Amino acid sequence: MDSLTQAVLGGAVTYAVLGRRLGKRAMLYGAALGTLPDLDVLIDFGGPIENMTYHRGFSHSFFVQAAVTPVLAWLFARPHSLRDGLFLRWCLALYLCFVTHALADAFTVYGTQILWPFTDHPFAYSILFIVDPAYTLPLVIGCLGALLIHDRGRAVRLNAWMLGLSTCYLLWSAGAKTMIDDKVAQALAARGISPDVYESTPAPLTTLLWRGVAIEGDRYFEIWVSVFDQVDEIQVSAYPRQVALLASVSSHPSVQRLRWFTKGQYKAWEDQGLIYLSDLRMGVEGAYVFNFEVGRQTIDGITIGSFEQREQRADLSRLGSVWHRIFDPTITVVERL
Repeated sequence: MDSLTQAVLGGAVTYAVLGRRLGKRAMLYGAALGTLPDLDVLIDFGGPIENMTYHRGFSHSFFVQAAVTPVLAWLFARPHSLRDGLFLRWCLALYLCFVTHALADAFTVYGTQILWPFTDHPFAYSILFIVDPAYTLPLVIGCLGALLIHDRGRAVRLNAWMLGLSTCYLLWSAGAKTMIDDKVAQALAARGISPDVYESTPAPLTTLLWRGVAIEGDRYFEIWVSVFDQVDEIQVSAYPRQVALLASVSSHPSVQRLRWFTKGQYKAWEDQGLIYLSDLRMGVEGAYVFNFEVGRQTIDGITIGSFEQREQRADLSRLGSVWHRIFDPTITVVERL
């Protein structure tokens, strides 16, 4: 999730536990600590692929967070014993602050290694876009209440209601995802498509419209579906994956790690003699977020590339089409570049 969401989530959770005792300081501490796990972006893991695939790693692990929590709580509470009530409340507040950060990230499509070091699998249950105002706004209101309302009891109650509202939004999104996935399964079956891999994620800024990716052999399908669509109104577009372009470089550790990280949802493509691998989960057709140069055409064939990232910018002027597509299944959200 974006940094603002993580800050207000941490602030709201910490205030819920310590607000009556510490007042607005609890919210401010939580807002600062709520962004702490994302400081792993400052670590150079050795290259662009490593930096991407190790992000949301150890700092997002429930086990690492459990180990760090009592140390930080001790620094804040300065208890006389481990059974000190304030120390225990600090432990609860800080652990919830860290864990909810990791969980919020796991609710996006990127993937979060919440069980590291026992497994480095990037868990993801994609029910939130990276920025979702409907989820963030209640948390902002809760934090503003903590800062502006002088009656702590009222501020704590408002914050609790806002935390409940944001949680209800997650439940709605999980239900919408189940409904969307069922519709897509019917639409693909009607077209004779049996995907090996399928993933759905909310469209930008909404959970009323979803984007799906289905992989079948050397084809992938970009799917756009609204919660209001009938099965025969779902948009399904097929594209070639061109995985044969990766044949001579597929054994390289960086290429293998990219394929692992994408959970099989990738394509290869060539431009001016350079071979790129794109993660199909993030972005839209023609404008994917993560594209890496994995190979180069030479007179001797395809050799290993530089692994530098290539940026593809989406046409933001068409962002309004997201809203129109929710209600009109004839609208095209993006144009293939």
